[in-house]
Amino acid sequence: MLQGKKIILGVTGSIAAYKSAHIIRLLMKEGAEVKVLMTSLAKEFITPLTLATLAKNPILVDFFDPTNGNWNSHVDLGLWADAYLIAPATANTIGKMATGVADNLLLTTYLSAKCPVFVAPAMDLDMFSHPATQRNLEALISVGNLIIEPASGELASGLEGKGRMEEPENIVRFIDDYFTAKPLLGKNILITAGPTYEKIDPVRFVGNYSTGKMGFALAEVCAKQGANVCLIAGPVQLKTKHPNIERINVESAEEMYNAVTDRFYSMDGAILCAAVADFTPIEIDITKLKREKENLSLELKPTHDIAATVGEMKTDSQFLVGFALETNNEEANAFSKMERKNFDFIVLNSLQDAQAGFGYDTNKISILHRSGSKKEFELKSKNAVAEDIVAEIVEIL
Repeated sequence: MLQGKKIILGVTGSIAAYKSAHIIRLLMKEGAEVKVLMTSLAKEFITPLTLATLAKNPILVDFFDPTNGNWNSHVDLGLWADAYLIAPATANTIGKMATGVADNLLLTTYLSAKCPVFVAPAMDLDMFSHPATQRNLEALISVGNLIIEPASGELASGLEGKGRMEEPENIVRFIDDYFTAKPLLGKNILITAGPTYEKIDPVRFVGNYSTGKMGFALAEVCAKQGANVCLIAGPVQLKTKHPNIERINVESAEEMYNAVTDRFYSMDGAILCAAVADFTPIEIDITKLKREKENLSLELKPTHDIAATVGEMKTDSQFLVGFALETNNEEANAFSKMERKNFDFIVLNSLQDAQAGFGYDTNKISILHRSGSKKEFELKSKNAVAEDIVAEIVEIL
């Protein structure tokens, strides 16, 4: 959503100024045009040449260009920008912003800006928690500024606590989220992701190859579009990034069944993306099974059918989306599953498609509706596939 956006980055005198180089790289990668304003003290922490090279624009520090006397108009800058990001923002700069002091180009541009202003504080924990700083931040919020909360961690002073500027990836994501349309704002959506592991003994299990990448991509897209996401995840190595995602970790189909049925009643809908085991061992050995000369027979029983149960629970005000991963008779099997499980639509994957399905960063899907309609999509990244699926949900809502 930052493609073509004009963004001013204000850099103040903090040790965190070194992160501004990474912020510029990320903004440029998203397609934004970046102009950088620096305070005089910021130049002590990172050179203007470094930032100018990355931004592909001259760095502005003073009201006048000392080489030719040209006026750097804070008014023109304020009108030019689609967003103004001040990162890092020191306690000193935050205090001046809150009280209207305009003693440098960065601050006069702030007072002239007609665009959203994002502030990423960076300071020691005592400075951040001081009543004066908190009062100044409240003043900035009261006039519409958006504060990107600092993280807790090791600070330049050697102390541990809140005050460390948020990481560049999260800062850029925060701005990107601001400009993203939010058709799912206020919606509560449950998403299942990953495999389940059904224990045989303390060290072995019945499972599958699911990595959870598709479900996690769906969670990120839904959260980015304003939804409150409850992500029920099987045993995977992925991390959740968006603050609107509540993650619940489970291992077995039984645990996933209980988590889903406990929470679905309070949801606006669900996307059942997990590859849940259909069978689980009847008996679980409490000690490790030893290798014997004879064959080992493992007796399995069906697990709870999560999709069928949720399909029965579903009300007219809720939506339900399912997945079908097929190896043969793909469409017939998917249509049958959709009817039996009461899905509003089903996402079909075929293992016949290269670079699609378990383990890949890409996927190729078809979306089938109860009406019999079908939409086919080309091979895409799983993030792009998630956007297609969520767009379909927005349509039915």
